[in-house]
Amino acid sequence: MAAPEEPLPPVIYTMENKPIVTCAGDQNLFTSIYPTLSQQLPREPMEWRRSYGRAPKMIHLESNFVQFKEELLPKEGNKALLTFPFLHIYWTECCDTEVYKATVKDDLTKWQNVLKAHSSVDWLIVVVENDAKKKNKTNILPRTSIVDKIRNDFCNKQSDRCVVLSDPLKDSSRTQESWNAFLTKLRTLLLMSFTKNLGKFEDDMRTLREKRTEPGWSFCEYFMVQEELAFVFEMLQQFEDALVQYDELDALFSQYVVNFGAGDGANWLTFFCQPVKSWSGLILRKPIDMEKRELIQRQEATLLDLRSYLFSRQCTLLLFLQRPWEVAQRALELLHSCVQELKLLEVSVPPGALDCWVFLSCLEVLQRIEGCCDRAQIDSNIAHTVGLWSYATEKLKSLGYLCGLVSEKGPNSEDLNRTVDLLAGLGAERPETANTAQSPYKKLKEALSSVEAFEKHYLDLSHATIEMYTSIGRIRSAKFVGKDLAEFYMRKKSPQKAEIYLQGALKTYLAEGWALPITHTRKQLAECQKHLGQTENYLQTSSLLASDYHLTEEQRKYFCQEVLSFAHQQSDSPGHRVVLPMHSFAQLRDLHFDPSNAVVHVGGILSVEITLCSQMPVPVHVEQIAINVHFSIEKNTYRKTAEWLTKHKTSNGIIKFPVETSPFPASQNILPALELYEMFERSPSDNSLNTTGIICRNVHMLLRRQESSSSLEAPSGVALEDGAHMLRCSNVTLEPGANKITFRTQAKEPGTYTLRQLCASVGPVRFVLPHIYPLVQYDVYSQEPQLHVEPLADSLLAGIPQKVKFTVTTGHYTVRNGDSLQLSNAEAMLILCQAENRAVIYSNTREKSSDAALRVQSSDKVTSISLPPAPAYHVIEFELDVLSLPSVPAAGGESDLRGTPEPQRKHKDRQTAGHCMVTTDHKVSIDCPWSIYSTVIALTFSVPFRTTHSLLSTGTRKYVQLCVQNLSELDFQLSDSNLVATGDSTDLQLIPLNTESQQCICSKQPVFFVWELRWTQEPPPALHGQFSIGFSPASEERLSVSLKPYTYEFQVENYFTLYNVKAEIFPPSGMQHCRTGLLCSLEVSITRLSDLLEVDKDEALMESDQCFLTKLMYEVVDNSSNWAVCGKSCGAISMPVAARATHRVRMDVMPLFAGHLPLPDVRLFKYLPHHSAHSSQLDADSWIENDSLSVDRHGDEQSDGGSGRSRGSVHSASSAEHKGLPMPRLQALPTGQVFNSSAGMQVLVLPSQDNHVLEVSVT
Repeated sequence: MAAPEEPLPPVIYTMENKPIVTCAGDQNLFTSIYPTLSQQLPREPMEWRRSYGRAPKMIHLESNFVQFKEELLPKEGNKALLTFPFLHIYWTECCDTEVYKATVKDDLTKWQNVLKAHSSVDWLIVVVENDAKKKNKTNILPRTSIVDKIRNDFCNKQSDRCVVLSDPLKDSSRTQESWNAFLTKLRTLLLMSFTKNLGKFEDDMRTLREKRTEPGWSFCEYFMVQEELAFVFEMLQQFEDALVQYDELDALFSQYVVNFGAGDGANWLTFFCQPVKSWSGLILRKPIDMEKRELIQRQEATLLDLRSYLFSRQCTLLLFLQRPWEVAQRALELLHSCVQELKLLEVSVPPGALDCWVFLSCLEVLQRIEGCCDRAQIDSNIAHTVGLWSYATEKLKSLGYLCGLVSEKGPNSEDLNRTVDLLAGLGAERPETANTAQSPYKKLKEALSSVEAFEKHYLDLSHATIEMYTSIGRIRSAKFVGKDLAEFYMRKKSPQKAEIYLQGALKTYLAEGWALPITHTRKQLAECQKHLGQTENYLQTSSLLASDYHLTEEQRKYFCQEVLSFAHQQSDSPGHRVVLPMHSFAQLRDLHFDPSNAVVHVGGILSVEITLCSQMPVPVHVEQIAINVHFSIEKNTYRKTAEWLTKHKTSNGIIKFPVETSPFPASQNILPALELYEMFERSPSDNSLNTTGIICRNVHMLLRRQESSSSLEAPSGVALEDGAHMLRCSNVTLEPGANKITFRTQAKEPGTYTLRQLCASVGPVRFVLPHIYPLVQYDVYSQEPQLHVEPLADSLLAGIPQKVKFTVTTGHYTVRNGDSLQLSNAEAMLILCQAENRAVIYSNTREKSSDAALRVQSSDKVTSISLPPAPAYHVIEFELDVLSLPSVPAAGGESDLRGTPEPQRKHKDRQTAGHCMVTTDHKVSIDCPWSIYSTVIALTFSVPFRTTHSLLSTGTRKYVQLCVQNLSELDFQLSDSNLVATGDSTDLQLIPLNTESQQCICSKQPVFFVWELRWTQEPPPALHGQFSIGFSPASEERLSVSLKPYTYEFQVENYFTLYNVKAEIFPPSGMQHCRTGLLCSLEVSITRLSDLLEVDKDEALMESDQCFLTKLMYEVVDNSSNWAVCGKSCGAISMPVAARATHRVRMDVMPLFAGHLPLPDVRLFKYLPHHSAHSSQLDADSWIENDSLSVDRHGDEQSDGGSGRSRGSVHSASSAEHKGLPMPRLQALPTGQVFNSSAGMQVLVLPSQDNHVLEVSVT
């Protein structure tokens, strides 16, 4: 017994199919229970576990309870699941055994026999227990006996197939528990039946699909089978699974169509190849289009019928899933695929029928979505639906063109007949849309009814589509629809409206770089501009199309001829000129200067050759090609030389310009190219670089306001500058491809010339390249005559002939016969005159013009150099030999004496300075014929040698050693070394110890010379010596000029030995050798070697009764820290000034290390007394500062390295004096006056008896 159906929802259309459950037995009992059962059954969800690893789902079960009839049981071969009874229930409330045996048992037996006959095993027996009946019958058996009998009779092995429902109509806990158990059992049995029967159905369906390659297999039959499965899933509200079934059918059919197009066709596809006779569009307002379903079932459906029905079912399920935007996406894909499938299947379609079907389908989908969503949702999801709006607009346009609704004269009779045929194919309007004012059917019928109605509907659709595309940022698609509108307006003879859309589309294509759409749009724009009479715009567009390689040769020639025809026709206004961009006419590829450095002097000829690649398909005669040149003169430009200007140019004079690879160069001319220059800012005081950067000279053009409404195809509007600085070439024929064009000009005014514009004139048409980039410049200079003198080598060496290069830059001066250079001779530099001196004359491009003999005349004061004749702006170069005397300044009294302790810091400085040669500057004044002023040049000569002297002593014998070091890169041959004593040293003899007369000295190597000093009388207090030696380069042959020797003067003072110092160390008594840690005895002997001399007469000399005495101070120090001096290490002594006078000093020392140790150093100082005159000149602060003995040690600073005890002795002695009192002074004796006879001696020191620590000093 069926329950009453609920009313359908107003918007969502669905099937009310539910799983069928049959009810047998007591129908009145079931009728009383049905309301509660129908409400309670779907309330609780059940987990449905399916096979093949599919995820379990929670479903709510509903059932359609019907009275049991044998006709409802499925027959063999019936695959319909919708009419299949999934469960059979027998209802009884029998509580009497007699009644059970008499009627109920027989009825149950018949019921089960029928089920067994149809192999149905899904059944359930429900025994309803009623307490009221139980009270009325007291003689009945307990209820359990009836249930047990039923279970024994019918549920032998399935006792759970018999359930008890107690008092179902009462409201009690017992009743509720009974209901819960019953409902759970019912849901479980239903799910088991679903799983079993659906699994069997899917297996059968899969088997049927696997037979699709067999002959006679029918897609329509299989379609109905799989759709049954989809219906079941939809019935169970599993809409996603139902949608999967239809998607599989869609994919299977699409694959067969693709295979058919590839030549592998199935026989059943011939049913879908029948001609299309109806194109009423999609039907989406019914949950099931039974009409088309029956056509599919009878295998009479066309391709459009199958696709329409399949999509309508997918649409219904998607709306159930609340995915309306996927409907729009799938609809667009469906419409496009149907068009292709009709072509693949070669289905006969009347002209315009497919356009009608697509248009109606688009509007049907859009209206179906609008019925499910509110306006806010639709506005926020325009991106999903705008494709359908655009497709509908496109198809309506095609229908308008087909039916003659866009032509200027309107539709003719043939167009009207075609329109009638198309409207007839639509059929009658469907009932569900008959009452809708804006139904797709009514819109299409109205649009095809008249020209005005079509225009209204087409414009509304186009503008709506453009607005939607623009709102979602799909500008390119909006412009594409705008192009269709422009074509519509051109057909309607409204070019002024079409131009707006074409310009907008072209602007977008140019910005994004779409080559083919640019070409197509320009063709449309050219036609529009021609109708509007926009001559200049039309010529510009035509020139662009003539150079467009995406057009055919004939089309390019046509547009080129349009430009040439206008250029050759007589204009009403002779002064009128049309300016067009150059890039569409020709492209500048490269430019070549001659001379290549692009630098020319005033009056010179400059040649500029350009390579112009013509874009036109035919030869074009050009009346004139001109280059506009901008002239500028900067500060100090007149001082720039040709060499300086050449450094800033390209090496070969060829400038390459970027090749236009893009077919749409107009987009690159929106803004001019950057003109960038280097900028340096220097300090005005020392000309040092402060800042550097890059500046843009045309920033005013780059930052100017750009009109948003201006078109990219608008004329450039470049102002032609017909100034005085123009390079012109007339009557040139430009062939297609590369053309060489040469310009010649004579330089007039010095400055910088910048090539700004290139203009080609063809009648009144000017093709202009407004900015030549990269920057192209040439310089014109006017140079003053200049003389430049420079050595050919890195440095000039004194003493040997050196070559000097003279460069005369004539500039604007012309050198004539008799012009000469007058050089004033320097005292120490000679200009050597050779017989064959030649001068070479070069042009300003460094090309050799000629050479001539150079005549040099020299006198005592002036050397005259006669110049060869040379024209202006040439260079004269010649070389002369000069010779500088190798003189060295005399060495002062501070001689470099061997043995004199020298500070470490000063020693380094001297080494650093020793690598540099002594230089001498010679200034020469030159009088030039082009100037009344003399030019002074300075030549710097370097002395190749560095000489040092030193005094050597051995007792009273004296030697002078001279070290000559070659600092240059050349090797020299030395000869005739000589040392002469000058001054009053007449008794002094110098005996050379060098035997070789000639000696080679290599680069960076020293050579030593030694002389012994001998005298018979008292030696002079000072030696004044002059060393001379001849030298010549070792690698050269015999020189034509005699070279003067190299001389070196020096002076040596106080070189006679006055004192002999000898030190001896004695081991402790009883020991043969010294040992570490034990005190040893140090004996110092100071012996006077001569009587009173002139050098002794100083402040320290005192006169006694018998002889003269002098005050000395000795100091024992050990710089190597090998000895520890114990006790007093220094002291003052009075030394008799007499030969063989000896003074001995003893002190204790302790060796600190074992080994052969050098003896401690013994130093002697003169002990000068204090003078009252000196003390009166000092203030108290000076005495406080000089709190120790004032020692003048000749820069002897290395005593700081001595032992701490030695230094402490000196300071302790001085600190004993009262601070602030005048102190005596110490003066170190010159090294030549003191001879240390124990220098270099060593003492053997043995280690102590302690063997744990052993320290050995090795020297």
